[in-house]
Amino acid sequence: MADLGTIGRPYAKALFDVAHAEGKLGPWSEALNAASAVIGDPNAKRVLANPMLDQAKRADFIRAVSVGLKGAEIFETAQGKALLALLVENDRLAALPEIAAQFDALKSEAENKVKVKFVSATAVDASVVERVKQGLKKRLGRDVELELAVDPSLIGGAIVQADDMVIDGSVRTRLEQLARAMVS
Repeated sequence: MADLGTIGRPYAKALFDVAHAEGKLGPWSEALNAASAVIGDPNAKRVLANPMLDQAKRADFIRAVSVGLKGAEIFETAQGKALLALLVENDRLAALPEIAAQFDALKSEAENKVKVKFVSATAVDASVVERVKQGLKKRLGRDVELELAVDPSLIGGAIVQADDMVIDGSVRTRLEQLARAMVS
């Protein structure tokens, strides 16, 4: 069986084309991420795995559980219902998180944005965050959407992840490198 990336790619591309043409990239992104959250829930997985549940009820279940999640209202539209029905019919619900990730990558590319994860050992001052954003924008040539996280195990410094690029300036990594050099 093909991996979820291969399965999700044509769905993500088709949805992107439709959403882009209609100017609804944001709402579709939110909807796909809402459905992915439902699919990822262990209780939802158990319900969806029930062989007694027919295809229509699986799609209805996802719509019902998604109510209240940001973007889920799109699944009440004809296109949203058709997507869920198609995924259920083709036994592709498990690919929803991958579809959402690939859709978001296409969306970021179209909007000339890049999502960057900035993990630091301690909370970072707003002025530092702004300098990091500006530096990354200059280096990457795209607008930067920064996601901040704190990981005290880094001891100091930070790790920056953007697409395939990783900049590890953490004290933990430097100490590990030093330890390896001393053992060699």
